[in-house]
Amino acid sequence: MAVRAPADRRFRRAQVKPTRRHRARELLRWRRLRPVLLGLVVLVGAYRAADLVLSASVFRVERIVVRGNDHLSTGEVLALVSGLRGQSLLRADLAAYRTRLLDSPWVTDATLRRVLPSTVEILVGERVPIALARIGTRLYLVDDRGVLVDEYGPQYAEFDLPIVDGLAVGTDGAGTVDRTRVALVARLVAALAAHPDLGRRVSQIDVRDAHDAVVILQGDAALLHLGEDQFVARLQSYVELAPALHQRVPDIDYVDLRFDDRVYVRPGGDSGAGAVPIARRD
Repeated sequence: MAVRAPADRRFRRAQVKPTRRHRARELLRWRRLRPVLLGLVVLVGAYRAADLVLSASVFRVERIVVRGNDHLSTGEVLALVSGLRGQSLLRADLAAYRTRLLDSPWVTDATLRRVLPSTVEILVGERVPIALARIGTRLYLVDDRGVLVDEYGPQYAEFDLPIVDGLAVGTDGAGTVDRTRVALVARLVAALAAHPDLGRRVSQIDVRDAHDAVVILQGDAALLHLGEDQFVARLQSYVELAPALHQRVPDIDYVDLRFDDRVYVRPGGDSGAGAVPIARRD
């Protein structure tokens, strides 16, 4: 005779259907996750689109325009930014190329600008040499801040500048350029710029004494001590007095013009005479 056991409801859990509460939780989770997934899709699409734009051939650098250069040729400027042409205009590291331009001793400043679709404009600021610094046995173009721009050579024959001695400090005269002496030369050159006829006559400048600019004029071997100010007035005074001075002292070693009421002249040669007041300036 068959015996039936009562059904145990615990063994029928697999057939239990999800409750409404469970379905609501799943739906809420999906609703929260969907914006995140959509955002990721949009972000990836935007990245791919931007990458395509940045890499597009239409935005590759094909033209480089150089402005502001005078002594540096356009070819020399382009050589300093070699590798820029052909890069993506939007991706090129212009700051790095600016640093390369500033490595040139001629360049004081540089600005690089992107011009869509494929041009880079370069604006260069150059140093202005004020003299030829004699350091050791060589001559260098030097600016008003004491930067040795380049060694003087035939390529710079256009520069009609005075030769300056005493800018470099050191036992052998080939040390570091002294800023105080450079400043003295810069003040002298700036003062003479307003009097070009007088300025063109200045052949050499000696600033071994940082407080006394000693000048030699073309065609006149006398050393003219000008001090550290009133350069133009003192030089003009000498030019006016020179005929009379040379008539009285044919061979002049130096003329000291640093005093307001007198000019002191030291004869040259082996006379052994000291400097004496020889003329009065009005």
